[in-house]
Amino acid sequence: MARTVEEIEDAITQLPEDQLRQFRDWYGKFDSEAWDEQIEKDVASGKLGALAKTAIADHHLGKTKKL
Repeated sequence: MARTVEEIEDAITQLPEDQLRQFRDWYGKFDSEAWDEQIEKDVASGKLGALAKTAIADHHLGKTKKL
Protein backbone atom coordinates (compact mmCIF):
# COMPACT_ATOMS: atom_id res chain seq x y z
CA MET A 1 0.00 0.00 0.00
CA ALA A 2 2.08 2.91 -1.29
CA ARG A 3 1.21 6.35 -0.01
CA THR A 4 2.42 9.75 -1.01
CA VAL A 5 4.33 11.98 1.34
CA GLU A 6 1.39 14.35 1.32
CA GLU A 7 -0.97 11.56 2.45
CA ILE A 8 1.39 10.59 5.24
CA GLU A 9 1.78 14.21 6.35
CA ASP A 10 -2.00 14.60 6.41
CA ALA A 11 -2.42 11.42 8.46
CA ILE A 12 0.20 12.60 10.96
CA THR A 13 -1.51 15.96 11.43
CA GLN A 14 -4.70 14.12 12.36
CA LEU A 15 -3.17 11.96 15.10
CA PRO A 16 -4.33 12.49 18.66
CA GLU A 17 -1.63 13.86 20.99
CA ASP A 18 -0.77 10.48 22.57
CA GLN A 19 -0.34 8.81 19.17
CA LEU A 20 1.63 11.78 17.86
CA ARG A 21 4.00 11.40 20.82
CA GLN A 22 4.29 7.67 20.09
CA PHE A 23 5.02 8.46 16.43
CA ARG A 24 7.70 11.00 17.38
CA ASP A 25 9.40 8.44 19.62
CA TRP A 26 9.30 5.81 16.89
CA TYR A 27 10.49 8.17 14.17
CA GLY A 28 13.29 9.54 16.31
CA LYS A 29 14.63 6.02 16.84
CA PHE A 30 14.09 5.11 13.17
CA ASP A 31 15.90 8.22 11.93
CA SER A 32 18.74 7.82 14.40
CA GLU A 33 19.32 4.22 13.35
CA ALA A 34 19.27 5.19 9.66
CA TRP A 35 21.79 7.98 10.35
CA ASP A 36 24.06 5.61 12.27
CA GLU A 37 23.91 3.10 9.44
CA GLN A 38 24.83 5.76 6.88
CA ILE A 39 27.76 6.97 9.00
CA GLU A 40 29.02 3.38 9.34
CA LYS A 41 28.83 2.94 5.55
CA ASP A 42 30.66 6.23 4.98
CA VAL A 43 33.39 5.27 7.45
CA ALA A 44 33.80 1.81 5.88
CA SER A 45 34.00 3.28 2.38
CA GLY A 46 36.64 5.82 3.43
CA LYS A 47 34.43 8.83 2.68
CA LEU A 48 35.12 10.40 6.06
CA GLY A 49 38.88 9.91 5.98
CA ALA A 50 39.55 12.96 3.82
CA LEU A 51 37.25 15.09 5.95
CA ALA A 52 39.02 13.96 9.10
CA LYS A 53 42.44 14.75 7.62
CA THR A 54 41.27 18.21 6.58
CA ALA A 55 39.79 18.88 10.03
CA ILE A 56 42.99 17.77 11.78
CA ALA A 57 45.13 19.88 9.44
CA ASP A 58 42.90 22.91 10.04
CA HIS A 59 43.19 22.38 13.78
CA HIS A 60 46.99 22.24 13.58
CA LEU A 61 46.92 25.48 11.56
CA GLY A 62 44.90 27.18 14.30
CA LYS A 63 41.74 27.43 12.22
CA THR A 64 39.55 25.94 14.96
CA LYS A 65 38.16 27.26 18.18
CA LYS A 66 37.03 25.76 21.43
CA LEU A 67 33.32 25.19 21.80
